[in-house]
Amino acid sequence: MNTPQRRILVTSALPYANGQIHIGHLVEYIQTDIWVRFQRMQGHEVHYVGADDTHGTPIMLRAEKEGITPQKLIAQVWKEHKRDFDNFLISFDHYYTTDSAENKKLSQDIYIKLRNAGLIEMRAIEQAYDPIKEMFLPDRFIKGNCPKCDAKDQYGDSCEKCGATYVPTDLKNPYSVVSGATPIRKISDHYFFKLSDPRCESFLREWTQIKTPLQSEARNKMKEWVGKPGESKLGDWDISRDAPYFGFEIPDAPGKYFYVWLDAPIGYYASFLNYCEKKEINFNEWVEPNSPTEQYHFIGKDILYFHTLFWPATLHFSGYRTPTNIFAHGFLTVDGEKMSKSRGTLISADSVIQSGFNPEWFRYYFATKLNSSMEDLDLNLQDFVARVNSDLIGKYINIASRSAGFLIKRFNGEISDNAMGHPLLKEISSSKDKIALLYENREFAKAIRIIMDLTDKVNSFVDEHKPWEIAKHPEQEANLQTICSITLEAFRQLSIYLKPVLPQVALGVEKFLSIPEMQWNDIDTPLSSKNPIQSYKHLMSRVETSQIDGLLAANLSK
Repeated sequence: MNTPQRRILVTSALPYANGQIHIGHLVEYIQTDIWVRFQRMQGHEVHYVGADDTHGTPIMLRAEKEGITPQKLIAQVWKEHKRDFDNFLISFDHYYTTDSAENKKLSQDIYIKLRNAGLIEMRAIEQAYDPIKEMFLPDRFIKGNCPKCDAKDQYGDSCEKCGATYVPTDLKNPYSVVSGATPIRKISDHYFFKLSDPRCESFLREWTQIKTPLQSEARNKMKEWVGKPGESKLGDWDISRDAPYFGFEIPDAPGKYFYVWLDAPIGYYASFLNYCEKKEINFNEWVEPNSPTEQYHFIGKDILYFHTLFWPATLHFSGYRTPTNIFAHGFLTVDGEKMSKSRGTLISADSVIQSGFNPEWFRYYFATKLNSSMEDLDLNLQDFVARVNSDLIGKYINIASRSAGFLIKRFNGEISDNAMGHPLLKEISSSKDKIALLYENREFAKAIRIIMDLTDKVNSFVDEHKPWEIAKHPEQEANLQTICSITLEAFRQLSIYLKPVLPQVALGVEKFLSIPEMQWNDIDTPLSSKNPIQSYKHLMSRVETSQIDGLLAANLSK
């Protein structure tokens, strides 16, 4: 599948700088990274950028509690997040922060353009206010008894016991999580983005239902909100917060700050702008309305509303291009249940590394589960051990170990050029376009199934020809070299197909086979006797059940 070079900007959702990266987060970053690495192997110009989402009340209060500035806190968390992404081989071209000069400038610019377009409105609203802390309280910073079932210590927006949703003023016996005081009601002027404006409704109706190839689940959900003319459910969006607040102050509005969800998605562009300035790339070429470039956002389905309604409307009415598409994924469960601290299944990314796990085990396992839908996926820990050991070690890695030694010992590592036209190799290479299309469409599980079916055929070939038996007969030397050459060439082809998922293994394969960095179209460029292979070194080890026990123990809540 030879296609013209594309110019692609890719982002993943920005992790909040108030907590650790866990395996639920990693589903998204691994999904994005596999897609990005595949596009790079195709020869396209791809820029993958991200950043920490750093503003808001939780950051401000945590920094205050720890006796440090918010800037120092977010700098510390940035290092931890970047470490985790590096450990899991997430290949960001640039990883930045939303607390940046670029983001402040872009946020203020977009706001002013929206205001000039008549899409910003100021209104007086009543909110819960902490009289001791002298601050307005976000919903999650108010607790009390559920107004429906009377459960104690429920948050100000929903009850975790009965599932009811409500507004904070409905809570019984409310109290501030910050100070313990009983909140009072207080009036404050807030700024709203008028998403209910007929111009926004009309634009979003076309963007979500006609112009953008959203996933069917996402399109149907958005259809509920944008409706038909006169039936829209879109409400205006409160984009301001009162001091004290850690964020960017709104122009011409002292003491008023941009709500974190206003400047967070703009942080995609801010990160890219900072990267462009360093790499001398023309930023405007990528973000102007008629740009021929492509722009994709990978997100969780829980933030679909922000990314398919607020974000494109914000961009469109401030003079920027809108995304080519938004790709949403489902949630991760562990052994069929929601991740839990008490069961040790809220597994942090760092604990995986500290427990001696190979991060590519998780990259592969998630790939076997991921598809283009928004359905949830499950990390079954027993299946994880069995799948990794069977597929990666028993099938894929085993191919190289079964043939390399004979070529090194008997033939100085030289490949038989005459073996390269074998039907098995043609069958593997003929799957190139089918597998490429599946990667392109984010149908990773289907791609892996095809690759593993081909892997089974290679192992059957080895079992049928038994090179270890042929090696006992000196007169069969040429045949031995041919069989082992076919096997290793098949291994090379399979390694190309798996490279987006297993980049570290791919590096080892390239060194072992004495070949340059593998690209997708190299599938048709076979191994050559001119480049003898190197001695085989084990590329991956097995998962032990005891490691799973240790990982769960490391994540049990204290």
